[in-house]
Amino acid sequence: MVDSVPWFVAGEFILVTSLTLGLFHWAIRVSKTAWVLILLWCILQGGLAYVGFYQKTDMLPPRFILVLLPAILVIVLLFQFKQGKRWIASANVSRLALLHIIRIPVELILYQLFAYGAIPELMTFAGRNFDILAGITAPLVYYFGYQKQWLSRSFIIGWHIISLLLLGNIVVHAILSIPSPFQQLAFDQSNIAVLTFPFVLLPGLVVPIVLFSHLVALRHHSKTA
Repeated sequence: MVDSVPWFVAGEFILVTSLTLGLFHWAIRVSKTAWVLILLWCILQGGLAYVGFYQKTDMLPPRFILVLLPAILVIVLLFQFKQGKRWIASANVSRLALLHIIRIPVELILYQLFAYGAIPELMTFAGRNFDILAGITAPLVYYFGYQKQWLSRSFIIGWHIISLLLLGNIVVHAILSIPSPFQQLAFDQSNIAVLTFPFVLLPGLVVPIVLFSHLVALRHHSKTA
């Protein structure tokens, strides 16, 4: 963990990560095998971050790629193989929409990390990160869109696309703010939090779950057109 960040901020993040996993399981049943793999992934990434593996930032390719690429690859494979497609088809898309409420506490934690010098301001809602809007509107879409069915299918698809773009915006800014040969932003206060435990699980676990949830919902709505 970054020395300047108090322990309670790390504790808050661990709670939010646990909530994310709980909501994910509520929306799309995770098998015991998948839970074991997720646990092993968290231990691996948390352990590497804890021993400072990702803090050696002058490597080519950047070591941080080991956080991002495996998660993206898993998502791609799930949409390609029959077993993955069946699992995706079993998802409760209304609950997946509500899952995005976790983006509110994530944004509040990001602001705390900025205040303690662990990420740049541009990664917060005070800067260029508007992802909190997806979290604020998630329960409205869940209730009025999926439960009451007062919102049109096109509106819901539009919300997922816009929320996906908001996610992409912060991901790009976060990556370009990480100390590396490819850093383009925030040289005065870089994004060092995600190189440490437990915050490495934000790009390593929480963001992929949020991304996957949007993709599953968009696939569902495209098939029910």
